[in-house]
Amino acid sequence: MALTYSSYLRIDELLALQEPRSSPPEHDEMLFIIIHQAYELWFKQLLLELDKISGDFSANRLHASISTWKRCRFIMKLLVEQLDVLETMTPLSFAAFRDRLETASGFQSSQFRELEFLLGFKRPEMMKFHSEGSLARVRLEERFRGRTLMDHFYDLLEHQGAAVPAELKARDVTRPVEPNEALQLEILRLYKEKFDMLVLFEIMTDFDEGLQEWRYRHVKLVERTIGNKKKGTGGSLGVDFLKRSLFIPTFPDLWAIRHMM
Repeated sequence: MALTYSSYLRIDELLALQEPRSSPPEHDEMLFIIIHQAYELWFKQLLLELDKISGDFSANRLHASISTWKRCRFIMKLLVEQLDVLETMTPLSFAAFRDRLETASGFQSSQFRELEFLLGFKRPEMMKFHSEGSLARVRLEERFRGRTLMDHFYDLLEHQGAAVPAELKARDVTRPVEPNEALQLEILRLYKEKFDMLVLFEIMTDFDEGLQEWRYRHVKLVERTIGNKKKGTGGSLGVDFLKRSLFIPTFPDLWAIRHMM
């Protein structure tokens, strides 16, 4: 049987994955499902791209990493723009099917937690949303024990002539990434001396800013839809918890050098 557009992309199976639970059907539930499924697909792609960048960093493939960062930046812009579509759903529309979600919550997105762990924002308590032995839990545990993107970034900086502090090279990778003043001085030197490194630092900062924007927009969307309730959908931790991660930079050293220039 000849390969077709539909069979290659498995369109029939894809279009069968949207199963609203409201009865009678609530119009906006389909939108809610499609947008969140699309998010998971983009999370999958971001993990693929950021894993590639990690390998590029450690192998000193600077220009290859810059090209991939450009793609990641555009994906992040798409993630933000999808919230514009979701915000067309009114609080009353969401309330009409919210109870059908039962214990389901965005806090259970294992891929987003994988992204956080890979980017250095490691909070072991976030693994509790996944049962021990499940595929999601196994992947999260691997990410938690593994090197972060920043650890691979330190490899690249050394390849490019930076003196990376010994405590960073020997750090406990299960701990969150923290800024380092000595490293910032080395980054600033490379920023001034090597144009291609300047390009890399700026595009990484662009991505970081986009992630912070997505977090902010997500918090405001939740607040706009369900209010500042103590618990979120499915008994999740709600708006107050989401606000605690707002404006926490993924690459704090790249932001810190701004006041040194």
